[in-house]
Amino acid sequence: MPITKHFLPFSIILLAVISCQKTPENLAATKAQLGEKLFFDPILSRDSTISCASCHRPEHAFADITPTSKGVFNRMGGRNTPSCMNMTNRNFYFWDGRAETLEEQALGPIENPVEMDLPLSVAVKRLRANPYYYNSFINVFGAKPDKDLLANAIAEFERTLETSKSPFDKFMREDDSTAISASAKRGLDVFNGKGNCFDCHFGIDFTGNDQFRNIGLYNGKDLNDKGRFDVTGKESDLGRFKVPGLRNIAMTAPYMHNGMHKTLMEVIEYYNEPDKFVKNSINRDSLLNKPLGLTQEEKKDLENFLLTLTDERFKK
Repeated sequence: MPITKHFLPFSIILLAVISCQKTPENLAATKAQLGEKLFFDPILSRDSTISCASCHRPEHAFADITPTSKGVFNRMGGRNTPSCMNMTNRNFYFWDGRAETLEEQALGPIENPVEMDLPLSVAVKRLRANPYYYNSFINVFGAKPDKDLLANAIAEFERTLETSKSPFDKFMREDDSTAISASAKRGLDVFNGKGNCFDCHFGIDFTGNDQFRNIGLYNGKDLNDKGRFDVTGKESDLGRFKVPGLRNIAMTAPYMHNGMHKTLMEVIEYYNEPDKFVKNSINRDSLLNKPLGLTQEEKKDLENFLLTLTDERFKK
């Protein structure tokens, strides 16, 4: 009997192929859900060991607990990992303000050699090859993964990380005089007055509208991070860094762009007498030209006020 070729209709073959492919369950339904999945997934690092959450730890208000963080292959970063909470209304991102949008910030660590060290083109290829992500991007965006959609998804997740339910908020918005202690109320007075804190840390998130300030942590020797200067090239920006927000500050130790202070009280002691910590600083802000002269009680009151900025989600 002669051998003959039999060809099935293309539509039947296509249906057979589709039926053999398992569509991942529980696909992301929103941009924020997709961004959250990506934020916690090491797929975006070169060796698939580091995720955004490796350094931005949820239990520490999405900051890290070390002065600087480890990236792939145990490479050490050069600056302290800041919190990525309460970032929705910022004008600049990163300590030196080199990014102007949350989407731009979201992509930075992926390609940074000391963080995730993965070219964005490779990241996109990985996402397209992954059935969950491929189908989730189609489900959420109606398009295949690309770098812009990747940035948008992570940024949308970060926009969900706003906090506004601290004891201080209750004290101010609900006019609840019992929400914070008498010591914290005195600390608020120090913050607004003798401590000069409000001059830099004003606004709803205490960011000072993203000003850049030199608080005396640049001397061109052992403290040689030029900060904002590396972005603008302006001499006036030498040693300046973006003013960080103070919400949840008790959760984000260590402090400063280099993580040099382990506790809030160390920070307060520094601002009270910066020359005791750093001599011969260059371009230091005039607000710190002379000691504040805070008493021990005022320091403790100020610390207690800062503790009232912790959101209720972090209550143990």
